[in-house]
Amino acid sequence: MNKILEIKNLSKMYHTKEGEILSIQNISMDVLEGDFISLVGSSGCGKSTLLNIIAGLDIQSKGEIKFTKENPKIGYMFQSDCLFPWLTIYENCLLGLKIEKNITKENENYVLNLLKKYNLYEFKNKYPTCLSGGMKQRIALIRTLALKPDILLLDEPFNALDYQSRLAISNDVYEIIKNEGQTAIMVTHDISEAVSMSDKVYVLSKRPSNIKKIYKIELENKKDPIHNRKDKRFMEYYDKIWKDLDINV
Repeated sequence: MNKILEIKNLSKMYHTKEGEILSIQNISMDVLEGDFISLVGSSGCGKSTLLNIIAGLDIQSKGEIKFTKENPKIGYMFQSDCLFPWLTIYENCLLGLKIEKNITKENENYVLNLLKKYNLYEFKNKYPTCLSGGMKQRIALIRTLALKPDILLLDEPFNALDYQSRLAISNDVYEIIKNEGQTAIMVTHDISEAVSMSDKVYVLSKRPSNIKKIYKIELENKKDPIHNRKDKRFMEYYDKIWKDLDINV
């Protein structure tokens, strides 16, 4: 697979009234096309900071971020679905394209086909209040995919869901990402989620965070996240990652 993103010796320093705070320090990683990478670590370690720098929403203090493609498109999926209640599902899905002034017949058909493919077409003229939390997250993902991003960033995308919905929607989101051949980086505090969905898991240390360990997830019969949790190696990865996390109990 081709390299899509290269990060070298990335650091981020914040200036506050109390002084300088080093959030992340000397982080390096390569992202290949089709990778699904999870970042895990204790609260406040800088996972979302790293994601924001990759997205261009924040600027590193030191280090280099290099995309192999000029002017890459980056899709960002937040914890909240951020759907506008006064717009229909279809209008919400077209919102990013509208902002980019890129509404074309081809792009409209692409969105409609995504809605059909993932069993949401019948809701296209309804409003977000009619949907469950899980369905809203799927719509939010389709809205992001409508932009045809080169890399997809997910910041705790299932955090607002209850446990059962979280399992089901992680399955749905994983299916969509893999079917569409997307490259994804996900921030999560849920080790089970990381192991069951990812090709690689990066464990970050406490602040100032660096990469403590990288796990290449190799399950015997890898399928969807729910199936993967039943794999005999699942708990081995879970236990190792848990021991690597800097968490005070």
